[in-house]
Amino acid sequence: MIALSLAEIAEVVGGQTYDIPDPSVQVTGPVVRDSREAGPGSLFVAFAGERVDGHDFAAAVVESGAVAVLAARPVGVPAIVVDDVQAALGALARHVVTRLGATLVALTGSAGKTSTKDLIAQVLQRKAPTVWTPGSLNNEIGLPLTALSATEETQFLVLEMGARGIGHIRYLADLTPPRIGLVLNVGTAHIGEFGGREQIAQAKGELVEGLPEDGAAILNADDPLVRAMASRTKAKVLLFGESGEADVRAENVRLTDSGQPSFMLHTPSGCSEVTMRLYGEHHVSNALAAAAVAHELGMSAEEIATALSEAGSLSRWRMEVTERPDGVTIVNDAYNANPESMRAALRALAAMGNGRRTWAVLGKMAELGDEALAEHDAVGRLAVRLNVGKLVAVGGREASWLQLGAYNEGSWGEESVHVSDAQAAVDLLRSELRPGDVVLVKASRSVGLESVAQALLETGAEGEVAAR
Repeated sequence: MIALSLAEIAEVVGGQTYDIPDPSVQVTGPVVRDSREAGPGSLFVAFAGERVDGHDFAAAVVESGAVAVLAARPVGVPAIVVDDVQAALGALARHVVTRLGATLVALTGSAGKTSTKDLIAQVLQRKAPTVWTPGSLNNEIGLPLTALSATEETQFLVLEMGARGIGHIRYLADLTPPRIGLVLNVGTAHIGEFGGREQIAQAKGELVEGLPEDGAAILNADDPLVRAMASRTKAKVLLFGESGEADVRAENVRLTDSGQPSFMLHTPSGCSEVTMRLYGEHHVSNALAAAAVAHELGMSAEEIATALSEAGSLSRWRMEVTERPDGVTIVNDAYNANPESMRAALRALAAMGNGRRTWAVLGKMAELGDEALAEHDAVGRLAVRLNVGKLVAVGGREASWLQLGAYNEGSWGEESVHVSDAQAAVDLLRSELRPGDVVLVKASRSVGLESVAQALLETGAEGEVAAR
C-alpha cells in the first residue's frame, strides 16, 4: 500500500485510535486479513467470522511486525476501532485509489472472469506496472484488499468483480471507480440466487452504468444481453467478439493438435496472429476481451498478440494441464463450475484428446436453483455428443443427473459411471487409467474435486498407473 500514517487512516475510515503511542507511524507494508500474512509495516484487518474471530490474533500480528489492527473493538495493542470493519476497509481502498491516479480496469461476467483477468494483467504489465486481483478474490473484502496492494508505481489496476445479487457490482464499482469496464457474458452461474438471466444481466450491467464519459465500456458483441448494455452507459463502447461488427475480433479460429486456440486478431490499429498457450476454444473470447482493453490503453496489435501468445494461467486449478511421466495428462479445472464453463471444458477435453482416450471427472454445479436437473442432464448429454471416452460423475443427486443424461443420450452413455465421492473416483481411475489418457476434473468449488487431480498426479509420480 502507499504509505499512510495511522492518524491519516483513522481520519479516512472515521475510526478512533487505541493504544497507539505515536499516530504518525506509517503503514508501509500490505493490508492483510490473514494473520499469517502479517509482517513488518502491515495493517491487519480483523473480521469476526462464524468460526474464527480475527480480533483474537491481534497480539500475534503486532508481534510479527504489524503496525496496527483495524478492528471493531479495542484489542490491547495499537488499533483503529470502527463501527463496521468492512465499510472502513472499503473507504480506505477508495481513498488510496483516488490518491494513486492509476487507470482502473474492472471486469465481470458469468464465466471466464479469472482467466480473462489473468490475460489482461499479463498483457498490460508489458506496458507499465500492473496490479491485479489474485485468484478469485472478487468480493467486498477481496476487491479492496487488492486495490490496497497498489503502490505509487502502479499504473494499471485490474479488478475482477463478482456478484450474487442486484447491487453488488454497483457497490464494488463505487469502492474502486473504474475508467474501463468490461462485461464478458451473461450465463447461468448463480441463476438460483438471481432468479433468471435477465436479472443477471441487470446486475452485471451495473458496471458500465457508473463509467465516466471519458471511460470505455468493453462489451461482448456475441452476447445479446451484454451488447444491449451499450444503452446503459455514457462512456464510449468498444465491442469484442467473433462478430463482423466487433471492433476487436478474431478470424480463422482453429485449434492446434494439442487443443490450443490460434486465430488472427483484428483491432482498429491493425492485425496480428495469435497462438495461445492456454487450452480450449473458449479462451478466444477471453483473449479478445483482453485485447480490447489493451487496445483502449494504447497497445498495438503486434504487442497484444505477442503478449497473448506468451500468456499462461496465473490462477490455480483453471485448466491447469500437467502431463505425468507415464504420458497421462491431467487437466485440473476444479476451482469452480457453471454450465457455460463446464461445456467449454468438455469441448477443450475433446480437442485435447486428438486420438487419445479421454475421461471427464465431473461433479455438482452449485447455485442453479430450479435449473439444476436440466443443466446437469445437458452436461452429461454433451459429454456423449463430444465422444468423451468415459464420464465419471462424482457425488450425490446432481452427479446422478450427470450420469443419467449421458446414459439417456445413447449407447455410449453406458460408459458413464456414478461414484459416491472423490476417493471412489481416485480408486477407479488408478485401476483403469493407461498411458496417454487425458483426464479432465471439474466441479463447483464446494465439491473439492481438486483432490482427485492432486491424487492422480501423486500416483503418476509414484509410477503406480496400470499399463494396459
